[in-house]
Amino acid sequence: MGCNRNCGLLTGAIIGGVLAIFGGVLIPLGDNLIGKAVKKEAVIVNGTAAFQNWLVPGSSVYREFWIFHVLNPSEVIEEGAQPKLEQRGPYTYRVRYLPKENVTEGENGTITYMLPNIATFEPDLSVGTENDTLTILNLAVVAVPSVYPSGIMQSLINSWVKKSNAAILQNRTVNEILWGYVDPFLDSIPFPGVKSFVGVFYPYNGTTDGPYSVYTGTEDITKTAIIESYKNQRTLSYWKGHCDMVNGTDGASFPPFVKKDQVLRFFSSDICRSIYGVFHSEQVVKGITLNRFVVPREAFAAPTEVPDNYCFCTDKEISENCTLAGVLDISACKAKRPVYISLPHFLHASESILNNVEGLSPNEKEHETYLDIEPVTGFTLRFAKRLQVNLLVRPSSRIEPLKKVKKPYVFPILWLNESAVIGDEKAEMFRAKISGKLQMLSMLQMALIIGGSVLFLAFLGSYFICRSKKLK
Repeated sequence: MGCNRNCGLLTGAIIGGVLAIFGGVLIPLGDNLIGKAVKKEAVIVNGTAAFQNWLVPGSSVYREFWIFHVLNPSEVIEEGAQPKLEQRGPYTYRVRYLPKENVTEGENGTITYMLPNIATFEPDLSVGTENDTLTILNLAVVAVPSVYPSGIMQSLINSWVKKSNAAILQNRTVNEILWGYVDPFLDSIPFPGVKSFVGVFYPYNGTTDGPYSVYTGTEDITKTAIIESYKNQRTLSYWKGHCDMVNGTDGASFPPFVKKDQVLRFFSSDICRSIYGVFHSEQVVKGITLNRFVVPREAFAAPTEVPDNYCFCTDKEISENCTLAGVLDISACKAKRPVYISLPHFLHASESILNNVEGLSPNEKEHETYLDIEPVTGFTLRFAKRLQVNLLVRPSSRIEPLKKVKKPYVFPILWLNESAVIGDEKAEMFRAKISGKLQMLSMLQMALIIGGSVLFLAFLGSYFICRSKKLK
């Protein structure tokens, strides 16, 4: 009887130990099976889940615009007063819904494509109509000192500025501000080659961006979606040194098995540079656990704080000898027009830049850029790309509307939020195919390890208790 009991207890302990060991063995075995499945579906090849999501975004992408309306136009025009701004918006457009064009397989495991640009107004998601009229900076007039630095040329151009009655500010509709209008001042210039149509994003609809060439991951899974070249080049010709390189992916996806300590690099043609994100927090979106990566303050820091940013400092005067943070001069890729990019409301910018205008209130929750990435597949399932478009206003003694400007300063035009989140149908499919299986495997592993360990300790403890009683 004692033997049967002791044997039973030992058998139970052995079974518990085996279950715990089996649970432990499942960890590398399960990881190996998951790895093979992900590698099969994550490569950008026709027929895979990655290819379908890559060809056409699996979620609706919206671009919201907030335009800075000038509240004190008379004082700005007549006295050169500090602008008082009020953001108006959002004015929302659906973008990125056309499939990539001219998709062709390249050499060395790459695929080449063009990205079509299109924007369709969404009145139900907007605060008003495209015909709403706002007071903003005169885009053409303020660009003259930067595009034509010669004093003689400015004096000549001033005659057409006065002829058109142009001022430093103007009233324009939302549609005109974003997508373009015929500028009276430019239209009056008789020189051949002068384009009279201007707009913050002109030209956009009907254009394409690229060509892009990216790695498919078929030859090296760690290179999946990484850009091999942009416009057939590895560099941009806008910056010096490493700043000019095209790094990372386009942000829509990353190579699988993303770790929290990684720095995720991605390229954005909107800001004419590569940038990066660092891990911030875990997020749960529609039952899927994601890792949030944010563009950190250091990405726009002054070179005096982050030496690697030295090659983004192109104007020693405006940046006060490269000591100011938060704005990026991209005039080199905008035909010398004085366009400066920043985060919305000058988030993370130096106080002196923020204090040149009134009405801005930067905060990280509303104005930072983030990517929420499923770490196993590397897919971006939610994101918000936020940036602000500004123009540099310079004083000029030869351009009538700029004579009252007291000093050079960066003037906000608008900021945008381009965002998307995985749809319910796609999320359900993702949970069924990937995250659900991962959770089930993880739960099975933990159940076997914990349950087996409990059984092992319980039966083994009972065995020794019985043995001690028998010895007495």
